[in-house]
Amino acid sequence: MRDLHLGQLRTFSDVVELGSFSAAAERAGISQPAVSLQIRQLERQLGVRLVERVGRRAQATAAGHDLLVHAARIQEGVASAIEAIAPHRDGAAGRIRIGTGATACVYLLPPNLRQLKEAMPALEITVQTGNTADMLKLLEANSLDIALVTLPVSGRAFAIEEIYRDELVAVFPDGTNLPWKTVSPALMAGKPLLLYERGGNTRRLIDRWFLRAGFAPKPIMELGSVEAIKQMVGAGLGWAILPKLALSQAALSENIAWRSLSPRLSRSLALVMRRDKHLSRGIREMVAVLGAATK
Repeated sequence: MRDLHLGQLRTFSDVVELGSFSAAAERAGISQPAVSLQIRQLERQLGVRLVERVGRRAQATAAGHDLLVHAARIQEGVASAIEAIAPHRDGAAGRIRIGTGATACVYLLPPNLRQLKEAMPALEITVQTGNTADMLKLLEANSLDIALVTLPVSGRAFAIEEIYRDELVAVFPDGTNLPWKTVSPALMAGKPLLLYERGGNTRRLIDRWFLRAGFAPKPIMELGSVEAIKQMVGAGLGWAILPKLALSQAALSENIAWRSLSPRLSRSLALVMRRDKHLSRGIREMVAVLGAATK
């Protein structure tokens, strides 16, 4: 048996409700013969008679009464489905999956996500953290819609837009006697170093900064969390190189201080998407919010 036709069910319901083929035709804006044809087709498909005439009024048969109960439920379900889909037509609802590093997740995303949710309350937002390589793999597999990651990024499948340049600075225990306004590789190399774990773009930038000056960094700890590194520095266990983004005023009260590096070092954050990605309203709004916030 073929699937039931929603139009035929609606016509059948109208005929029984109004008691007339002509009245049902007028409501639907079609001819009376078209109504009669739809009822015959529905009866032929189901193999039962659904409508009978009692005097001048069209009424449902016993089988028709049983079908009416289900027809009402089906039409209610269709109306609910249309109502649920309506917000998606203008992009007011939907889902956006974001991948980023831990620092951007903690210090850059929250106010921007709040702004996005205020503009689109029905939007579902999920955030996943990891290093750039991991985020790009998820993006390529379409498990993420957008990634906010540290450059460099390569790949013909990706559209890449640099949106933020974040200075990397030397971080050390507060109260350290440091007469210089900047910190050199030679000075840093002689300190107990607390660095990011290997594998990420930020760690590679730091290693190259040392190597260009002829030093090979030998950290006493390698940690995956910028917050953990800050706590270790605040406890007097060593020095670190961290994004200035992570050094908010609240952070500066955690027994740590910072100076710029010499030569200066920075990293670039970029929004990355698949080139073939459909840009829903949620994605467009996220790009606009981040772009405006980082200028």
